[in-house]
Amino acid sequence: MSKRIFLAALAGVLVAFHLSLIFSGLVPNLVSRPLHMALILPWLLVFVPASGFLRWSGLLLAGAGIAASLWVAVNQQSLGDQYGFLEGPWQIAIAATLLIVVLETARRAIGWALPTVAALSLLYGLFGQYIPGEFGHAGTPLASFLGTLTIAEGGIWGSLTGVSVGTVAIFVIFGAVLNAGEAGQGFMNVAAAAAGRLKGGAGKVSVISSALFGSISGSASANVASTGAITIPAMVGLGYPKRLAGAIEAVASSGGQIMPPLMGAGAFVMVELTSTPYTSIMAAAIQPAILYFLAVWVGINAFTTRYALKGLPEEQKPALRDVAVTSAFFLVPFSILLWGMFMVGYTPQYAAVFAILAGALLLLVDGRLRFRPGEVILRLESALLTAARQVSMIAAIILCASIIIGILSITGLGVKITSLILSGAGGMLWPSLFLTALACLILGMEVPTTAAYVICVSVAGPALTQLGLAPLQAHLFVFWFALLSTITPPVCGAVFIAAGMVREDWLKVAFTAMALGVGLYLIPLAMIANPALLMTAEEPVAAILAAAKVAVGLSCVSYGLIAAYRAPLRVLLVAAGLAVLFVPLSLL
Repeated sequence: MSKRIFLAALAGVLVAFHLSLIFSGLVPNLVSRPLHMALILPWLLVFVPASGFLRWSGLLLAGAGIAASLWVAVNQQSLGDQYGFLEGPWQIAIAATLLIVVLETARRAIGWALPTVAALSLLYGLFGQYIPGEFGHAGTPLASFLGTLTIAEGGIWGSLTGVSVGTVAIFVIFGAVLNAGEAGQGFMNVAAAAAGRLKGGAGKVSVISSALFGSISGSASANVASTGAITIPAMVGLGYPKRLAGAIEAVASSGGQIMPPLMGAGAFVMVELTSTPYTSIMAAAIQPAILYFLAVWVGINAFTTRYALKGLPEEQKPALRDVAVTSAFFLVPFSILLWGMFMVGYTPQYAAVFAILAGALLLLVDGRLRFRPGEVILRLESALLTAARQVSMIAAIILCASIIIGILSITGLGVKITSLILSGAGGMLWPSLFLTALACLILGMEVPTTAAYVICVSVAGPALTQLGLAPLQAHLFVFWFALLSTITPPVCGAVFIAAGMVREDWLKVAFTAMALGVGLYLIPLAMIANPALLMTAEEPVAAILAAAKVAVGLSCVSYGLIAAYRAPLRVLLVAAGLAVLFVPLSLL
């Protein structure tokens, strides 16, 4: 019991710190960002299942990382006068400690891939001057190189970490509060009431619930594990082929990372990298996200021509009162969030704090509006612990990615890779897009979506904008393709989890998911061919016409891949769909 109280209290400190930053005015970046790192380290290095060497090394690393972070925060004023240049062996030891702790924390949190890329980047920064030819660099003094990464705002304390501290953490807390209450059940009830009676209704319930749940969870894996625990058994029980049940959940859950408002933290990173207001990114991203789920819906309809996909039985449909009550658990906080952003003009973070408070008040009652103190305490504890762990996970990813971004800037490697992409594609847009898409797919196989997006857009984004794309267009293109690996073999996280839950061969689930989720491959390309698709706020009529055109094309491709039994008809439908997708509206 004492351990539970301690963990909940520590989680409460983390949550209170991030919420207080919204109301505390201007806190120096070299204070807020190191404190952010100090607060997240125990959740990834200490409070995780471990024994022996891992346990003691985790304690040692957490202690060293917290001490180094606090040292930076305490000395931020004098460090600001050093302009990123370390003074003496002690400061070099602090810098090395911070970098080692960031790399090892990320490795323990998400595996080897991202920390390996970051470590190779560090080696390039340290020894790249010995590389002959254009991919070498002029060299940077050790004190300046390490200092820029650790005591200035050009590395682990850079703008990306600022996004993690000031925005991502707030919305992660928002999602954790909603998920600790009845919001998840509300999503399921609304989905079941809206689509349960339709042909293929059990699959469509998965689509709607995953779109709603994913909009606040921002994680394909978390989405599969939560909504899939309900939807997959329901589909299998109604006679859906196992590979199809797993594929529907994997594809629907992957869409949560492209559905505003959270977008797997990608939207907030995009705000920083493009200098575009958050509301503008939401407006641009919403139509492609809806088209994605529409394509999945159409794909399920196509599968009903091959299988008898039933709707939910009457006894599994929620009562109207249950739908109304449980839906309030997410409608009220969401309404407050949107009211704050669009009606009053608050910043997204400020509006989210009021939505969090509303969600926290709703934790006082259950789905039958009963107040039970014991259950309230459990829900509050769940909200705090989930928020702390999820904030820590995203922070570890962003801190590690910030090392890479900092080194790209210090050494000029990003500019060189941009030139390589441009020359490799012959200065043409579409070959550059395909090279970028391939890089996103490969990197995304082992790196979380947000990190894959950040790294790819840092090197490929400038090339795409030089070839004529608007910054937001280029960033959304890269972000979507960074998501490909959730359903594309050989590494497809959402498919692996869904296949395990349904006990089916993961390759069968993956190939079915690729057909069902064809929108994930085509919609990013359609954004380029139909720029009006992203202009919902500026030119709503043109945006709606573009969306209708893309919807028709996606429907043709989906039916051609799934429902057409004869090869000539399949080729005809797919070709017609691609033509509608990519030929300008004026020529159709």
